[in-house]
Amino acid sequence: MPEETKRMVYADDDRISVGRLANMRLAPLLIGLVLGVLLSFVTSRFEEVLAANVHIAFFIPFIVYMADAVGTQTQSIYVRDLKTGQANFIVYLFKESVLGLILGLICSALVAVISLFWFKSTELTIAVALSMFGAIASAPIIALVIAEILKIEHSDPAVGGGPIATVIQDTISVLIYGLIASAIIL
Repeated sequence: MPEETKRMVYADDDRISVGRLANMRLAPLLIGLVLGVLLSFVTSRFEEVLAANVHIAFFIPFIVYMADAVGTQTQSIYVRDLKTGQANFIVYLFKESVLGLILGLICSALVAVISLFWFKSTELTIAVALSMFGAIASAPIIALVIAEILKIEHSDPAVGGGPIATVIQDTISVLIYGLIASAIIL
């Protein structure tokens, strides 16, 4: 199909059959499934640091969730504005990157207080705080890039963006945390 005639089809529960909706949703979920296996592999690579300090494991879900939450906010707003034609990728990339830095600083400071109070370990606190900052700061960029790639490919970013960006962000968050914790604690 010529590029100029190829149009994006949005997943619209009011107008599209359940079979077509399932077909639209299945591909990104299968990609997420494969990338989820990669996430498990990445996590397993940090067995040594997890064995050295089991407390590191306590913060994995928290760091992953916070990065996902920030990325989801960014992606939801961007995808909404894509449909209205009001989204400018470069403007979003700049503003959301700055927001990622601000939110990363605030959340990492808060988690540092919690970690230090809870475990009284400076090493663990530094690892958790730096990882939280890195994961949150990277989340808006990942969310926007995935949504933009899907838009360019004429795929509905609302359908594929979430599952794909989430598992990529999860993997990057675990990688950031594992590398930082390994460098500080081992």
